[in-house]
Amino acid sequence: MRSQDTQKKYNKLTAEEERVIINKGTERAFTGKYYNFYEKGTYTCKRCDAPLYRSEDKFDSRCGWPSFDDEIEGAVKRIPDADGMRTEILCANCGGHLGHVFLGEGFTEKNIRHCVNSISMNFIPAGAQVELQKAYFAGGCFWGIEYFFQKTDGVISTSVGYMGGRTENPTYQEVCTGNTGHAETMEVVFDPSITTYEILAKLFFEIHDPTQVDRQGPDIGDQYRSAVFFVDAKQKEITERLIGILQDKGFKVATELVKAGKYWEAEEYHQDYYKNNGKLPYCHGYTKRFDK
Repeated sequence: MRSQDTQKKYNKLTAEEERVIINKGTERAFTGKYYNFYEKGTYTCKRCDAPLYRSEDKFDSRCGWPSFDDEIEGAVKRIPDADGMRTEILCANCGGHLGHVFLGEGFTEKNIRHCVNSISMNFIPAGAQVELQKAYFAGGCFWGIEYFFQKTDGVISTSVGYMGGRTENPTYQEVCTGNTGHAETMEVVFDPSITTYEILAKLFFEIHDPTQVDRQGPDIGDQYRSAVFFVDAKQKEITERLIGILQDKGFKVATELVKAGKYWEAEEYHQDYYKNNGKLPYCHGYTKRFDK
């Protein structure tokens, strides 16, 4: 795994790809490889490989660019276009320019059209797709945990929220009272063909202090406890082994190992906090604790 100080590595782009994806250009109508293309599979971001669209949501609008009336949940971000009239669509994971979204045209029952540049996408045929996996980690303020995972190869997306408590649909204010039982938790979606759960779990134990009880740095309370919420027996076994390694090294590991329950996504202003604010974590840092 590369240094935690480097920026997330994206796919190398050609000059024409950079013109569209980075500099928000547009490919000429009717020239893109996916315009008149209807194989079954998934369209992914050319820059970061994040899944964007499914083939079943593609339709022929005769506009000259690939058209979709739906996106994979959470895959696309909308912002006002520089022209002040249209709505631009970006890859939610890397911010790469995809195209524009239009409403009310009546092409399909969903009445929406994502007009996407072919050059902004790759295509993975059905049957060749790798099933993405999820993992859940809690280790202090979820802003800091997310910051480090977002810089890691194979991580497709992250979000922060709450897990391990009693209250339904808790708010941040409720969790902060310490009365809901929830821990500030990060959900990570990763591609197992690029990284592994073990690599991510090792990173978790190396970016926070797993010996601290109900706190992390200056943040105190059981909502800041160290916990791994495993989704299956394999994740549990790997985490138990890693905890054993740390204990053999003399660490008094306080990390809880708990079966994953309901994950409640936190309020929007908590998502991508350091990415949006340009700041650095105040209670997390990378400390190597495992051998290669």
